[in-house]
Amino acid sequence: MDTIQGDIARRYKEHTCRKITYILSGVAFLFLVLIMSISLGPVDIPPLEVIRTLAGESISIRWDSIIWDIRLPQVLTAIVAGAGLSVAGVVMQSILRNPLGSPFTLGISNAAAFGAAVSVMVLGTGATHTNVGSAVTISNPYITTIVAFAFSLLVTVIILAFSRFRGVTPEVMILVGVAMGSLFTAGTMMLQYFADDTQLASIVFWTFGDVSRASWSELALITAVVVLSIIYFTINRWKYNAIDAGDETAKGLGVNVEQVRMRGMTCASLVTAIIVAFLGVIGFVGLICPHMARRIVGDDHRFLIVGSVVIGSLLLLSADTAARMMIEPYQLPVAVLTSFFGAPTFIYLILGARRI
Repeated sequence: MDTIQGDIARRYKEHTCRKITYILSGVAFLFLVLIMSISLGPVDIPPLEVIRTLAGESISIRWDSIIWDIRLPQVLTAIVAGAGLSVAGVVMQSILRNPLGSPFTLGISNAAAFGAAVSVMVLGTGATHTNVGSAVTISNPYITTIVAFAFSLLVTVIILAFSRFRGVTPEVMILVGVAMGSLFTAGTMMLQYFADDTQLASIVFWTFGDVSRASWSELALITAVVVLSIIYFTINRWKYNAIDAGDETAKGLGVNVEQVRMRGMTCASLVTAIIVAFLGVIGFVGLICPHMARRIVGDDHRFLIVGSVVIGSLLLLSADTAARMMIEPYQLPVAVLTSFFGAPTFIYLILGARRI
């Protein structure tokens, strides 16, 4: 008996160490991609010089300006936004017990985009410009985020209300999300219809989703919300594991399912709202990355949350780097690239050998 127990303990330790190794390898690869992303662009900077500059050594005034004022904020924004959208998708899929759950498919991103558009176009919290590089500048990020969060929370409440009905399947939940997304997309289109030419061009460009428009101050606000949310989700990782086993099982283990579900969705909505308020709608990251993480580290939220953060950051940073290099000197909005590659990747995951 002791031999069997020892063998089980050894295998469990090896299994755990393997997952930790995967995550650490992903972090190391993310660092390499970060350096290469800063290095590549209209002005190529050698990777070694990038590392020396980030370490505080001034190599060139021109390179210092490019790295610290342009590329580093964009790269860090891609990492933080990818992590936030991915972890929001993990939590939504878990607490709703729906593998298709994400801020994009449930209509939360569209609602947040409508709220941010209302704030910018009606409440005057954003200044519009005719140049493509900065179509909309958020002058009051707090009001914009609050309005975006209010509309995303409205969709969250509707989704949770439907989830409490008996016999509601995951497919129905997705259909409700599609309906909500269509509704708020129509609302955004209505705002565009009554806008002047400059406002119309600005809001259309803004809804594409692009990480290059965030400054250091906006990055700090997004990072604060994303980091605090990740900490909250990590603290509740065991509760999400219990909910994965079923509501009745979770309640039997002492988990207040309704409370965990409401708080988790609210927190995920806040993450989505603040990212959409500043960057626009970036689809498929919150849908694809959690499934990719499950393929690597499994369903245990002790590893799944961290793994999703790493993969989400890596995917969005890689997509942003590719979007920047495709049509130089212009930069393709990263949301275009994530949608192009996200849809076929998700179909591949569905048709793969493993079940999602």
